[in-house]
Amino acid sequence: MSSEAQVVSDAAQSAPAADPATKSMSIIVTKGSLDWAYPPFILASTAAAMGLPVTMFFTFYGLPLLLKKLDLQLTASGNPAMKMPMMGAHMGLPNLLTAIPGVDAACTKMMKNLMNKKGVASIEDLREACLDVDVRMIACQMTLDLFEYSTDDMIEGPEIGGAATYIEVAAKSDINLFI
Repeated sequence: MSSEAQVVSDAAQSAPAADPATKSMSIIVTKGSLDWAYPPFILASTAAAMGLPVTMFFTFYGLPLLLKKLDLQLTASGNPAMKMPMMGAHMGLPNLLTAIPGVDAACTKMMKNLMNKKGVASIEDLREACLDVDVRMIACQMTLDLFEYSTDDMIEGPEIGGAATYIEVAAKSDINLFI
């Protein structure tokens, strides 16, 4: 287990336990870039470790986070808050530079190196942690059909469902997040 996953696990163990009879969480996962993949998996694994039943609904660009092989890229374009620690300062990337071929790949490599250096869990590790703590994962059937994915492309564990499946869960959830 990576140090980040251990930190999440330790924090969840020391946090007050939720009452599963009265609290639950649902998350709509709509983005599949490296930077947008972290929040839903960290929140889901932490909430589930604290005793909340958690359901994640993967739709549109979030669905590829359920693929067996992940090739996540950073979304540097249009992200003024992305300032990387470099040369003793936090430096941002002007949007114009993101139009140059190879800049996103370079930014992705820099971010992955920084995460590795700091011991941040990989998305694969966080996804596995979610499965280990029984987070319910639903792959959107319409998105599977739209982007021509099959269940053979996906990891083991997620179920297939549609908007009605998610809405049934969300209607009963205390916490509903759209990420």
